[in-house]
Amino acid sequence: MSQPPIKFYNFPRSGHAHRVELMLSLLDLPSETIFVDLAKGAHKQADFLALNVFGQVPVIDDQGVVLADSNAILVYLAQRYGQGRWLPSDPVGAAQVQRWLSVAAGPIAFGPAAARLITVFGASFNAEEVIARAHALLKIMDQELASRPFLVGQEATIADVAGYSYIAHAPEGNVSLEPYPHVRAWLARIEALPGFVPMPSTAAGLKSA
Repeated sequence: MSQPPIKFYNFPRSGHAHRVELMLSLLDLPSETIFVDLAKGAHKQADFLALNVFGQVPVIDDQGVVLADSNAILVYLAQRYGQGRWLPSDPVGAAQVQRWLSVAAGPIAFGPAAARLITVFGASFNAEEVIARAHALLKIMDQELASRPFLVGQEATIADVAGYSYIAHAPEGNVSLEPYPHVRAWLARIEALPGFVPMPSTAAGLKSA
């Protein structure tokens, strides 16, 4: 019996949504993409708020299991469909993945993601401040990735999926990746995974030239 498609509420320029799109593709899961027009406020309408009271994409509906928050969705998909491949079950491995999910929700969100929000969506953050945060994070990531191919060892996990989108698109927020060879090599390894799908690029920041 074939897997019914998972309803995926998406906005293509959202890195949070791209995490889920990427995970669905890496797991080769059938999905039905439902475009949520953030520019027109579709995420604040009653029908969408019934799915996610925070009014944010992404959301999935897997045969009645409705989940919001990109990192929570990654955990669900890995646990339900990943056959142990994407989320370690041992205490140390699980904790190491959680560490990077916290980085995705913290330093990535308030660094490279925030810098991109300024240039792509006109957010009113302090550009100098968020770009500095981004480089502080990238310096740490580059050091850690010098000794291993992925964030949690030798194989890709949902930690890498959670980290990829906003790091790969950091130049759109005027954050250069040139000083970080190990980060760039890590991005290339993710892009080489079977089933990888890119997030649409935006001609903004360093990508505007």
